[in-house]
Amino acid sequence: MIDGDGYRPNVGIILCNHLDQVFLGKRMKEDAWQFPQGGIDSGETPQDAMYRELQEEVGLEKHHVAVLARTNSWLRYEVPPHWVRPDRRRGYKGQKQIWFLLRLTGKDSDVSLERSLHPEFDAWKWDKYWVPLGSIIFFKRKVYRDALVELAPSLQSSAIDSNIDSYGSDSY
Repeated sequence: MIDGDGYRPNVGIILCNHLDQVFLGKRMKEDAWQFPQGGIDSGETPQDAMYRELQEEVGLEKHHVAVLARTNSWLRYEVPPHWVRPDRRRGYKGQKQIWFLLRLTGKDSDVSLERSLHPEFDAWKWDKYWVPLGSIIFFKRKVYRDALVELAPSLQSSAIDSNIDSYGSDSY
């Protein structure tokens, strides 16, 4: 489902642990790290899609997390034309996302990357909240920065606040 402007509705998930570190998944058979994300199916709300994607990609269920915040509006990124799958080339520009900030209330051992028939990630790690933008694929960096900056006030950690002024120095 692509909107009239060429963007596919999607959700992004920033999952934090008790230390306000963020979950990063390593794309299957690639050297690329990212936050969980995925499309919103027809008839689904962004929150429903977020819980479905969380279960499919990370193996966590609703009772394993607490929702702390979500972005107020859609954040968009464009996919370079040579990265677009052939079946999506006509009219497709990229993704528009609602981002959710979640707190893991369960344990690290609740994470399971193999719950899906088609796993997205083959490894995962906790990283600092202000994840280095250089480790994120170039066309998603601005959306990551915007989501992290907008959602940071929902965390109470002084470590989060102390880095906000210098964040974003990695090039887009």
